[in-house]
Amino acid sequence: MRIGMHVKIGEGYAAAVQRAQASGCDAIQVFSSNPRSYRVGKIDRVGLLEFAGLRRAAGLDPCVIHTPYLINLASDDPKIALGSLRLLEHDLAVAAAGEMRLVNTHLGSYGTRDRSEGFAAIVRALEAVLDAIDPGVVLVLENSAGAGNLAGGTLEELGRFLRAVDHPQLGVCLDTAHAWAAGYAIDSSDGVAVFLEQADREIGLERVRLFHFNDTEVALGGARDRHWHIGEGRIGFEGFRALLAHPQLRDKTAILETPGDDADDRRNLSAIRTIARGAAA
Repeated sequence: MRIGMHVKIGEGYAAAVQRAQASGCDAIQVFSSNPRSYRVGKIDRVGLLEFAGLRRAAGLDPCVIHTPYLINLASDDPKIALGSLRLLEHDLAVAAAGEMRLVNTHLGSYGTRDRSEGFAAIVRALEAVLDAIDPGVVLVLENSAGAGNLAGGTLEELGRFLRAVDHPQLGVCLDTAHAWAAGYAIDSSDGVAVFLEQADREIGLERVRLFHFNDTEVALGGARDRHWHIGEGRIGFEGFRALLAHPQLRDKTAILETPGDDADDRRNLSAIRTIARGAAA
């Protein structure tokens, strides 16, 4: 697996690449704008091409954009739905301009809306953005932790989205902390095997383009999105070892979104590298 982490770009692209290199990353994930705002700026095409060059020189591939948290493609509020669509369109355009291969997005919440109506709204939004997607970019849908009426909390529902939209540039990102919170027991070799069998049946492992590796202290099925340090939570070393040892995942990319500062990032990357070496032994 290629392993990286989410890196802030507030201090500039060069600083982000240096931070990723210093931490031992193979890949990188960034926000293209404020993740808690509907406002987006003009696309800096020159800067993005410079960023692409810096990443190539550093061997950081792929680069993933994580869309803003405010996106809710299931909303029945026209302003929220339109704002969400514009945010997603913006990040897909940024990815194309900056030679970034993956755009990762949450789907949002059905709220009080009928789930079938919300599902149809998400499908329409995905079809709209994929109709104009750059051929070098893949949009991946991230599984949710299953809280409330969040969309995409099960492998079955993610598979339904893929079948409903049926586009080759639509894939899935599986977040380990979210999967655990949604009730998938991935803390053992047997549990991971069952999880991946389900993922292959419902989604197809070839459509799983990205993993988010995060441990968690949430109880199994606790439906809360709380990330924790690798190997120090309920998934533990055994769960991550089973994922890293799985032969069908060796060409995948995993991004860490663990909490803390630069020292914590280095510690978590070191932990996952140590697990990976053990898995390969």
